[in-house]
Amino acid sequence: MNGDKRLFGVLFISVFSAMLGLGIVVPLLPIYAEELGASGIWIGLIFSGFAAARAFFMPIVGRLSDESGRKRFIVFGLLGYALLSIGYVTAGSVYTLTAVRFLHGIASAMVVPIAMAYIGDLSGRGEEGALMAKFQVSFFLGLGSGPLLGGVLNDAFGFSSAFYAMAALSTLAFLVIVLFLPEAKRPSSRSGDRVSLRWAFRQPGVPAVMAFTALNSAARGLLLVFMPLYAPRISIAPGEVGVILTVSIFLMAFSQVPMGRMADRGHALSMIMAGSVVSAASLALIPATTTFWELFIAAAANGLGSALILPALLAVTVKLGRGMGMGTSMGAYNTAMSLGMITAPLLGGLVMDLSSMELVFVLGGAAGVGASGVVYQLTRRSLEAVEAGGSG
Repeated sequence: MNGDKRLFGVLFISVFSAMLGLGIVVPLLPIYAEELGASGIWIGLIFSGFAAARAFFMPIVGRLSDESGRKRFIVFGLLGYALLSIGYVTAGSVYTLTAVRFLHGIASAMVVPIAMAYIGDLSGRGEEGALMAKFQVSFFLGLGSGPLLGGVLNDAFGFSSAFYAMAALSTLAFLVIVLFLPEAKRPSSRSGDRVSLRWAFRQPGVPAVMAFTALNSAARGLLLVFMPLYAPRISIAPGEVGVILTVSIFLMAFSQVPMGRMADRGHALSMIMAGSVVSAASLALIPATTTFWELFIAAAANGLGSALILPALLAVTVKLGRGMGMGTSMGAYNTAMSLGMITAPLLGGLVMDLSSMELVFVLGGAAGVGASGVVYQLTRRSLEAVEAGGSG
C-alpha cells in the first residue's frame, strides 16, 4: 500500500508539473500564431497538429507499454517536452510553429496516457471513478494554473518567458520520474495476451466512450482556441483571459473526486449524458457575452459540464482496461480526446474564415448537443453492459 501511495504521489507531481508548463502557453499560443501571420484555419491546423500526433501515436504507445513496460515512455516524453519548449521560442514562421507543435504532440502521447495506465492498474473494483478522478486533479490543477501564470509572465517579463517556464517545469517532471518512479510490475489485462488495436476498439463500450470523449474534447477545444481570440473584441485583456480559463479548469479539478465517487455509486451513464449537453450548450452562450463576468460564467458552465462527464468516462475506461490492457484502454480514451481537439479547431477555423467567430460558438454548441443525444441513444446498451459486467 505504501508503495502504491508513493507511485501515485510521483505521478501526481510529475503530471502536475508537465500540465502547468503546457497550461502556461494556452492563452498565448493563438495570439502568437496570429502575429506570425496565421489565418483562422491555420491556427486550427497548429492546434490540430498537436492533437493529430497524439491521436496517431497514443494507441501504439499504450499497447507497447502493456507489453514492454511504461516508465521509458514517460521519461522520453517529458524530455521531449523540455527540449521542444525552446522550439516554440525560436519558431520564426507558422510552418515551424506547426512542426514544433506536432512534435510536442508525439511527446505528449508518451506522458499522460501512460501515467493514467499506471493509476488504472492501482484501482480496485468499485473505486475506478474515485481514484482516476483523484489523479485527474493533478492534470487540471496544472493546466488550470498555467493560463494565469502565463498571463502574469507575459505581462511582467515578455512573451518568451512563458515558454522558458514550460521548459523548466518539464525538466523538473522529467527528473522526478527518472529518480523516483518504479517500473510498472502488474499485468494490465487478465490474460496478458497481446491484443490488436482493431479488436480493442470494437469491444462493447469502447465506441461509446470514444464518442463522448471526442464530443467533450471538441467543446473544450473550441473554448481554448477561440475564446482568447474573441475576448479582445469585448475589451478583455490576455491576463483576464488567463483568469477565466484558470477558474474554468479549477472548477473541473475540485469537482473531480466527488464526481468520481458519484460515478462509482452507479450514476455514470446519467453523468455522461448531462455533462455532454452542458459542456456543448455553454459554447452557444459565448457570443451573447459582452463583459468579463458574462464570459466568465459561460466558461465556468463549460468547465462544470466537463467535470460531470470526465470521471464517469474514466471509470468506464478503467473497467474496459482490465480486459484489453490498461495502456491500450487509456490510449483509446486519449485518442478520442485528441480527435475532438483535431476536429474542433479545424472546423472552427474554417467557419471563422468563411463567416464569423460568433458562428463558431453557436454552431459548435448546437452540434454538440444534438450529437450527444444521438450517441447516447445508439450506445446506451453497450455502456450499461460495461457497467454491469465490469470489463465488457
